[in-house]
This record gives sequence, structure tokens and C-alpha cells, in this order.
Amino acid sequence: MPLPLARPGSKSSRSGGPERVSTRAAQHLPCRIVVTGGAGFLGSHLCDALVADGHTVVAIDNLVTGSVANIEHLFGHDRFRFVRQDVTNFLWVPGEVDIVLHFASPASPIDYLELPIQTLKVGSLGTHNALGLAREKNARFLLASTSEVYGDPDEHPQTETYWGNVNPVGLRGCYDEAKRFAEAMTMAYHRSHGIDVRIVRIFNTYGPRMRPDDGRVVSSFLAQALRGEALTVFGDGSQTRSFCYVDDLIEGIVGVLWSSYVGPVNVGNPGEFSMLELAEVVREVTSSPVPLSFKELPQDDPTRRQPDISLIGEITGWKPRVDLRDGIARTAQWMRGELV
Repeated sequence: MPLPLARPGSKSSRSGGPERVSTRAAQHLPCRIVVTGGAGFLGSHLCDALVADGHTVVAIDNLVTGSVANIEHLFGHDRFRFVRQDVTNFLWVPGEVDIVLHFASPASPIDYLELPIQTLKVGSLGTHNALGLAREKNARFLLASTSEVYGDPDEHPQTETYWGNVNPVGLRGCYDEAKRFAEAMTMAYHRSHGIDVRIVRIFNTYGPRMRPDDGRVVSSFLAQALRGEALTVFGDGSQTRSFCYVDDLIEGIVGVLWSSYVGPVNVGNPGEFSMLELAEVVREVTSSPVPLSFKELPQDDPTRRQPDISLIGEITGWKPRVDLRDGIARTAQWMRGELV
């Protein structure tokens, strides 16, 4: 198991001073928290969890891939505020801020393939601006990174010490390298300015509020099955992924946020399924005996993907609880309403 890169209260390797830590965040008191990408799939669920836990949340989103529909149920809450803003241009929030959670980014294949430059900018300029806000406010910072930093991995399952196998100039490189750069910048701010940082490497996640057309395999399979269409399987369907239900994932992220660990942490469900196995679960859960339609595998599509979650288990005690069939059933019930 990798050792922590640093812990709050330790000396910064370059600044020589103590880490800048919000008192409320350090003591787990109710905090004022900024969530970039707060109207997105994961960001909106995170806003829900934080408000429910007694925190005040300022959600920032430019609504390019996020949706007001994901957060409008919070608009009447006195501890929630939404600001439409592009974090690649600037990021400023008046008043005290205890925690900055940087979730802004196109994250689905359709989005980052259509918006490659914007994806790179939010990973670079957006991360710089979010870290700058955390520095100005003496706030804790958490970066939402991704399992895509591992690329098409040679190591299986993937641990946090694995450096990855990524094609920087491939079609997926805009997302993979944006997140790798964001991780590097996060640790540079930690070492140079003493910012109290966390990094979560998020593996495939699914659940309510996924867009049916976002290109993720779970949403695509469910939308096709519920419409009575053939399920599109790329390649021969033997490639694997590990799917985590969104409620489990948010619980894991919050656990890392309140931990003292500084450095990348995998968050995901280690259950590994091939695309053919996932297709069968979707057909059974939706009672849709639709055929499979096989298409050519996209460039740089990973062969296998599975998180080693030993580290998060040690530092938080977290492990996912929702199995694939149950999670798919919950997501299908929600998506039926979206497709009406």
C-alpha cells in the first residue's frame, strides 16, 4: 500500500511552512463549500449530500454539460446557492470558503470528444482557478480525477502507485491528460503553497441523473433497452469495467474529503464485468430481450478497468454496498421517467 504523500500539519516540501487548513474543515464542523460542476451528474449528487449533512453549498457551473434540472430542487434551500460561471475564465466567491471541490469538466465520451479544447482548458485553467480560490480562502481542496489517468492499464487491478499507460495524442487524450495535468497542478500547489489537498480517482459510475445520450455504456444500454432498440456493443464485448452506483461513490468521496490523506485515492466498485455481462443484466432488469449490435472498438478503448480499493478502505473504512443488478434496477426506474 502506498504511504501518504503528506498529512495536514506537516511541512510543505518547498514553502517550509505549515499547510493552510480551514479550521472548520479540520474539525469537521459545518462548512461553506464551493462545488464546481455542481449541476453535473456527480456534482449535483454531491451538493445533495453536503446540504443534507448541514453544510452551506455554492454550486458553480456553466451548464455546458450540466443541467439546472439536477439541482433545481435545492433552489429554495437557505444553505444552497447556484452561480452560473465558467471556471476557465475566473472563479471568485465572496465571503469565507472552507472547502473547494473541483468537479467541473466534461466527463462522458460524447462530451469530451465534442469539446476537446474546453476539456483541456477546464483541467488546466479551471483547476488553476479553483486552486487559486482555495489558496486565497485558506480552504481545503479536493480534485475529482478519474480512472482514465491509468489509460489502457498494464497493471490489474489498478493501484494508486500505477503511473498509467495513456496515449497523449489520441482522441481520448484530451480528457486523460487534462486530469493527469490537474493532479500534477494540485500536488504542485500542495508542495509550493501548502494547500490542504485531496485527489479522488473516480471509476465508472452510474445512477439517476445520467443523461441517456451521454455515451456512457450503462446509460446507452439502458436507453436502448427501454426504447426496444438493439444494444450497441463495441468490439467483441469482452472488455471489462467496474461500475459503482452513485450513492456509494458520493459516500466514498465524502469519506476521503474528511480523511487526513493527501494524495490520489481510488474510489469505485471493484466488481468487474464484461460488456456482454452488463448487457445481459440490463436486458434482464428491463425485461427487454433486444439483440446486440456489434461495432468497431473505438481508438484507445481500455481492455480492462478495475480499481484496487485497499487504500480507501484503510483510510476511511468505505466500501461499496449496492450490487450491479440492484443499481441498474434503480437507474432503469429513473430513466423510464426521463424517456417518456
